[in-house]
Amino acid sequence: MQINPGAAEFPHRQIAAQLKAQVRRGDWGPGERLPSIPAIAEMFGVAKQTVQRAVDQLRVEGVLITKPGSGTYVRGTRRRLNRLARGRYGGFRGYHTDLAARYRQQLVSVGRSPAPAEVADAFGVADGTELLCRRHLVRTDDSPVEVGASWFLPADTAGTSLERVEAFGRPLYQEAEEATGRRYVTATDTISARQPSREEAEILQIRPDTPVLHLLHVAFDERHKPIEVAQATWPGPMTTLTEEYKIPAPTPDQDPDPGLVLG
Repeated sequence: MQINPGAAEFPHRQIAAQLKAQVRRGDWGPGERLPSIPAIAEMFGVAKQTVQRAVDQLRVEGVLITKPGSGTYVRGTRRRLNRLARGRYGGFRGYHTDLAARYRQQLVSVGRSPAPAEVADAFGVADGTELLCRRHLVRTDDSPVEVGASWFLPADTAGTSLERVEAFGRPLYQEAEEATGRRYVTATDTISARQPSREEAEILQIRPDTPVLHLLHVAFDERHKPIEVAQATWPGPMTTLTEEYKIPAPTPDQDPDPGLVLG
């Protein structure tokens, strides 16, 4: 292990790159503890503060996790969450068994809560309006990968199963369709990146400066009136959002201009 003092890259980034390479090679497996900060500093011949910066970088990237009083470990999961909101509906109007096998959703709470701005805007109500909120946490085998919430208008859910603190044996949208008498027809997804709240960072077991991906999913009925507004937040470095789609073949009358050069 060594760094190049003459390189343009900062020493702590060189160390981070080498530690990450060792993790990728399997020198340290998931859940395995790394040598101490002083030990790594001695390996590279640098100050402990330089190694600490390298470790902090890898924590932000989701490669390492630090357990107070215990040490620094390779993050226990290498899984990446490949899920767009449409995955909740599957390729058909039925239970998405693939997601069910890979992820475990835990219902955290059900009750009236003040609507945050983005949810209020989607429903067309004032900020802070009391709406029904069903909060959940999604886990893989060994770590939380999503915190989320589904919001409904109380007028649609009063006296229905959606108000009960219970998980359903089917997707939430199917329960909502039956409870509200309205069918999900279209939906929009808005994905953004931001810093996590303190609560999100604690639940997702990430540093407060680790970026997260945030999804706002709005499902509409046939009159384009929102039925449900759902939020989901994922640790950015450990998350990929992948969508596969077909590209239409060109038709004869869509041939590009022969004089146009495309690079």
